Amino acid sequence: MEETAKGIVGGLTNYGDPRFAAYLRRSFAQSMGYSRDMLSRPTIGITWTASGFNNCHRGVPELVDAVKRGVLAAGGLPLDFPVTSLGEVFLSPTSMVFRNLMAMDVEEMVRAQPMDAVVLVGGCDKTLPALVMGAASAGKPAIVVSTGPMMTSRYQGERLGACTDCRRFWGRYRAGEVSDQQIDQVESSLATTAGTCAVMGTASTMSILLEVMGLMLPGTAAIPAVHADRLRAAEATGKAAMELVASGRTIDQIVTQATIDNAVRMLLAIGGSTNAIIHLAAIAGRLGFKIDMDRLNAISDDTPVLVDLKPSGTAYMEDFFYAGGVGGVLRRLGDKIDRSALTVTGETLGDLVPSDDTWIDEAVIRTTEAPVRSDGGLVALFGSLAPNGAVLKRAAADETLFEKTARAVVFKNMQDLADRIDDPELDVTADDVLVLQNAGPKAAGMPESGYLPIPSKLAKQGVKDMLRISDARMSGTAYGTIVLHVSPESAAGGPLSLVRDGDLIRMSVKGRTLDLLVEPEELAKRVPVAAPTAETRGWLGLYNRHVLQAEDGCDLDFLRPDGAGMRPSEQIGK
Repeated sequence: MEETAKGIVGGLTNYGDPRFAAYLRRSFAQSMGYSRDMLSRPTIGITWTASGFNNCHRGVPELVDAVKRGVLAAGGLPLDFPVTSLGEVFLSPTSMVFRNLMAMDVEEMVRAQPMDAVVLVGGCDKTLPALVMGAASAGKPAIVVSTGPMMTSRYQGERLGACTDCRRFWGRYRAGEVSDQQIDQVESSLATTAGTCAVMGTASTMSILLEVMGLMLPGTAAIPAVHADRLRAAEATGKAAMELVASGRTIDQIVTQATIDNAVRMLLAIGGSTNAIIHLAAIAGRLGFKIDMDRLNAISDDTPVLVDLKPSGTAYMEDFFYAGGVGGVLRRLGDKIDRSALTVTGETLGDLVPSDDTWIDEAVIRTTEAPVRSDGGLVALFGSLAPNGAVLKRAAADETLFEKTARAVVFKNMQDLADRIDDPELDVTADDVLVLQNAGPKAAGMPESGYLPIPSKLAKQGVKDMLRISDARMSGTAYGTIVLHVSPESAAGGPLSLVRDGDLIRMSVKGRTLDLLVEPEELAKRVPVAAPTAETRGWLGLYNRHVLQAEDGCDLDFLRPDGAGMRPSEQIGK
């Protein structure tokens, strides 16, 4: 280890005299109370992502302390350092705008500071992908420990978990089925512990996928945030980080085509968040790969949904943990998973799959003979409305709407949607398709506004779902027949910008198509809907000039290996 570890004198500040730089650094480090013995040890950085504006990360200080115990026990020097903290519901206009900023922050701080390896501590939706994107680009050994999901609560004897139940009760409130007093009581009962959302939202999805990708210790993705095992996992992660110093194993040496294909298959099997497609594409892009959407469809057709969790099922993340967690799903998937894929421990994924006699709760993690559904949770659609693709979470949608031609009711932007969606004079029926424009990465930062509310006059008639289409994202905790990530987006001149009220749109999940049924001659006469005025200064200005489309993970173009796109020879599934 001594040969590979540089410890506190790694990456010296440039004074023109390296020996002076080392001398000065040791002197200043000793001012913090460290002995020369401690300063001679390998240094493990630990990301500090706690914030008063991030409820998901309430437990981060305890996790960091536990990681430090593991590092110290293995003979290292643990040093935490702050990075951007992205509290999903506390950021405007949307946390997605700041994922790449956090990734840049992580990359530069990991690279610039003297650490031999880094433990990436985080959990909230955009945090895990940002941490991995940054660490992958920084090129130092890294391992992830997630905050874990929150526990469920109760309301009038009913079990509640953020945030699928948030949306369910809000829908009932809009329909007049729940009173002001009741919705206030529900509000106080939805999120009652530390941790990320209690259902298969984006945070839990990404944690599970990172375990499957071999970037965190096996069996740790689903441990509840308040469970003692979560702290023991953090301690073990600290020890594992010390082993990484010896091996020098970095993310780019672990993640391969097989790794990402495994992650895609797991995403489909757990009925995971649509957001994961964007984040996986961004992570893959940092390593010179590209997720192919036709390949996603092929994997989806061959992968059943096995996990019965909200929003696609009925259970919660704590149930998934006790049912067998990631290992249980890997066991169920059998040889559909490439078990030769490497993990952060140096073992293969196959080495970590539980034995045949391991108990798995079939009520939560189904068998392949009795799945939640026989095909994967997500499907990509292509056509004249989405030349570069769009995504539907079919596991959380109404199958009676899968083959549909409908009249468009169009909202030009999110303000137009807010102004008119509950207008009693809105010309809309349950058979129409709601279309939202200018909610993509360039226009609006791609917020989770794809979950268009059912117009109140229809909600009061008992309408629970209808076809909705946009270039936005949707929370992984949401449900409905909602087509997302339409690309190119409206603001990039995509066909979505040409849709007008009354146009016919045809969706065929069976055919994987999404088409605007308007003659080309008519479309040629139309002027694209006006895009919002883009910010030009600061971070938002940089973001607006360089953000890529959904199929490339909404990363910034200059952060890719070649500064613009993929190496064609290394495209996933090609």
